Amino acid sequence: MLDELSENLPNYTITHTLRTPAPISSIALGHSNQLFAGSDDGSLRVYDLTSYKVCKAIRGLPAEISSICCFKYPGSHLRDVWLACGRYAYSFHMDLDKLVLTVEDVVTAIELCSDDDVLNELALNSAKTHLAYSADSGAVGVMAISTKNIIRMKTSHSSICGIVRFIPDRPQEIVSGGYDNCLIHFNHLQGTVLSSREMPSSSLSDGMSLSPPFIMSAAMTVTGVMAAGTADGRLWLGFGGQKDSLDKHAKKKRSRKWDGLSPDDEHLEKIAEGPIVAMAFPDPTTVVLSTLLGTILQYRIIRQENQDVQLAKIWEGQSGISKVNALIFDERRFIVAGLTENAQGIIEIWDRDSPP
Repeated sequence: MLDELSENLPNYTITHTLRTPAPISSIALGHSNQLFAGSDDGSLRVYDLTSYKVCKAIRGLPAEISSICCFKYPGSHLRDVWLACGRYAYSFHMDLDKLVLTVEDVVTAIELCSDDDVLNELALNSAKTHLAYSADSGAVGVMAISTKNIIRMKTSHSSICGIVRFIPDRPQEIVSGGYDNCLIHFNHLQGTVLSSREMPSSSLSDGMSLSPPFIMSAAMTVTGVMAAGTADGRLWLGFGGQKDSLDKHAKKKRSRKWDGLSPDDEHLEKIAEGPIVAMAFPDPTTVVLSTLLGTILQYRIIRQENQDVQLAKIWEGQSGISKVNALIFDERRFIVAGLTENAQGIIEIWDRDSPP
């Protein structure tokens, strides 16, 4: 299988390493030359990726910045942000004249969790009208940005919920994943469950693992394929919600129901020896992911006419990060971030080598 792909196999090289005093807990791309990096100490740095220097910062937020969502504000050069920080989601206009912003510059602060809870992840829908969130308590919810109306899902995860995603082209639907080993598909306007999938326990053929199949990471293609990474090193792929095409007629072909969690159209395979903590889809047939200890893997997803799935590993690298917290990808590179052995922050930028 790899022989057929050999002419197009990618290769990546670390071109820049950035360091910070506190561990990096979250990253996001603004436009192609801006990197937003949130830290455990409540600070945010915006790097210019042409000079690799900080061009804007936020300091003094009261807790770890666990998630970042960037969005375009009319007339601005820098993307604005929503930040998950403790119990609150904060929004900032980043295009102010000040180099360093503080809590005094917050545009909106919305408490999404109770006193004994914290936010884990935020997600913006494609129209930038709704903000979804997940929390340590297992709660999942969605806020309408214009009205600040919050709908909390009627069903929660029974353990930590770290993952929340909007489903492409389905504005009323989200998927969440948690340490209860479950993916849950909701209609967020009604707060009701549409479907769910519990990760099967490891079998002897997968090799013995001391870790339960906690869902540690997730990604979704623009075509509606769902992926999830587990604490026991397995990659789950759900194809039941996949659209047939991306052309202008795709909506006409779309099923009335997204069935992306169906056990009848899934693939589950052990691909790593440790937890898969971050992942992204560079394109609908390629997934890149990282283990907790920094092994970076890239796979081509090959689906046969009989619906069988093969994962072809097309690249592997080893990060110098002691504990990976986040990974993002664009067409030229991927960026991975976390902490060093001495608990400082580190960001590695891996650029794709140009073909000879």
